[in-house]
Amino acid sequence: MSSSLSRLFLVAASVTPALGFCGAHTHLDRRAGEEVPVSTFGYTGTVGPILWTQLDPLVNGLCSTGTNQSPINMVEGQFQLIPASDVELTIPDVEGATFENLGSTVEVAMEGLGGKFVLEGKTFELQQFHFHHPSEHVDNGVSLPMEMHMVFTSEAEEIAVIGIYVDLVDIPAVLQLHILPRRAPSRLLETIFSSIGEIASPGTKTTTKPLVMSELVTLLKAGSFQRYTGSLTTPPCSEGVAWSVATEKLLLSKSTYQAVRDIVGFNSRYPQNKLGEENLLTIASSEKANSPVEAPTNSTAALRRWLRS
Repeated sequence: MSSSLSRLFLVAASVTPALGFCGAHTHLDRRAGEEVPVSTFGYTGTVGPILWTQLDPLVNGLCSTGTNQSPINMVEGQFQLIPASDVELTIPDVEGATFENLGSTVEVAMEGLGGKFVLEGKTFELQQFHFHHPSEHVDNGVSLPMEMHMVFTSEAEEIAVIGIYVDLVDIPAVLQLHILPRRAPSRLLETIFSSIGEIASPGTKTTTKPLVMSELVTLLKAGSFQRYTGSLTTPPCSEGVAWSVATEKLLLSKSTYQAVRDIVGFNSRYPQNKLGEENLLTIASSEKANSPVEAPTNSTAALRRWLRS
């Protein structure tokens, strides 16, 4: 890697704490009007995670230099396990909410609808929740089909996020006989995504049917939260975000999942290094990574071994 390319990954960047909604066109922006903000970043090619810093070097520097970045592999030693029953979480049912396609994700706007999350005596209010495909956090080495992120903010504009894995479930034929299976899809998710076809294009929005949020709260309260302090998983990758990854999973029917997948596409940041360790992009751009790699003495033999493996 050339020294100029090395410097590309280490463009000087200001430290951006998770206060406020810095960065243009992310799903953390406050709405200035009725228009749906379309994201300027993405997940592949020149707008993907490896080059997020270069999209706005003065704002997005932590994406390539931060040492407490999210998502991470959720393994022992990286989080503190807290019973969800010990945490105050209230989200009222709503008659309907705005459902938007931001280009980078699909999002349900919940600002002002009464959702609250209390952490260590500090109250956070629910602003929105959105979805990633596949999951961004990795559950002890296992990636799940999707992940839901519920974004809360305090009066000081600090950020707390509840991450919920979404797994898939078949809808057996016995449903036609009104016999409920042991594992059924989440009615909340099925209700939300029943409108996915109405926001197939970035910049579009619709209103959901009534959302029974109590279903979600009851599910989460039955399990635990894996707590750690990390970052936003989108630019500007601000650190100091209070993460609570739920041990309970939401379920989605395969047919609904396919409909969501076809619109959302791939929108997950790759797993980051362990908390407190050097940013993977910093490592990749270091002089150690620039040392030449010796070619095998017998490349033909190596190729043959690879083809047989």
